[in-house]
Amino acid sequence: MRRWQLQEAKAKLSLVVKSSQQEGPQEISVRGEPAVVVMAKAEYDRLKGRKLSFVEFLRRSPLVGVKIELERDHTPARRIRL
Repeated sequence: MRRWQLQEAKAKLSLVVKSSQQEGPQEISVRGEPAVVVMAKAEYDRLKGRKLSFVEFLRRSPLVGVKIELERDHTPARRIRL
């Protein structure tokens, strides 16, 4: 990721934008500290994409339809003094 100082990024904004589309995210710093990242819209959309709900996630699992046989332990609970 290329780093730009704010003043340089302001002066060369079109280059920063083109670089973000061709090379990937571009970091802009203010007073030497990282402040923002400029990225291509397509990359942003990919990262922001709709997330599945937990139910949708389980329904899309490759294990859907697999029969799992579980046996429950039927021993009585232990006694404790209160």
